[in-house]
Amino acid sequence: MSVSSSVKVQRIVRSLADHYGEIAWWPGDTDIVMIGAILTQQTRWENVERALLELEGRGLDSIHSLFSADKQEIEDVIRCTGFYRIKAQRLQSLAAHVMESYGSVEHMRQFPTEIIRAGLLSVKGIGEETADSILCFGFLRTSFVIDAYTDRIVRCAGVKDKRQELKPIFEKVLPSDPKVYRQTHAHMVEYAKEYCGKKRCSECILMNLNG
Repeated sequence: MSVSSSVKVQRIVRSLADHYGEIAWWPGDTDIVMIGAILTQQTRWENVERALLELEGRGLDSIHSLFSADKQEIEDVIRCTGFYRIKAQRLQSLAAHVMESYGSVEHMRQFPTEIIRAGLLSVKGIGEETADSILCFGFLRTSFVIDAYTDRIVRCAGVKDKRQELKPIFEKVLPSDPKVYRQTHAHMVEYAKEYCGKKRCSECILMNLNG
């Protein structure tokens, strides 16, 4: 009898937690996480860090400041992240959504996860991965992030469910603890970079989970 996807995901989560333990990953306040979630699309994190420092230097490191900022100035500051015109538009669209729908990030924090998520997904340029990153790391909610790294890892471990079906599987398996959600996602990203990205398949500790 084949092993269920839930059991395989449990094994993945446990194996990576044993492998890495607790790791520091994506620090920052809610505004910075929201901004970073947009900037990190299709670029390396090192470029995002450069842009975040530049934004801070210009006083543009908050949703409130981006809402009223000059779009050209934002483009100039985030140029190093690539697709800077698109990202500047997305940042201001996100800022407009927050300010016009909630009045502030702090007031936004008072709403249920499903309401915040639906609102984020209504913003052009914000898909499920970005929305869940904002929720998980910015608002500390139990909304698991499914990205290309996670999708690749679970395939190697024998999970055959479609990508859009993975989020509820993880959320069924994981305890309702925002920290566990954040750590599990961090483990996925670090493992994929360390092994998948370098094609170290022969050393993979997850390949034998596909029973």
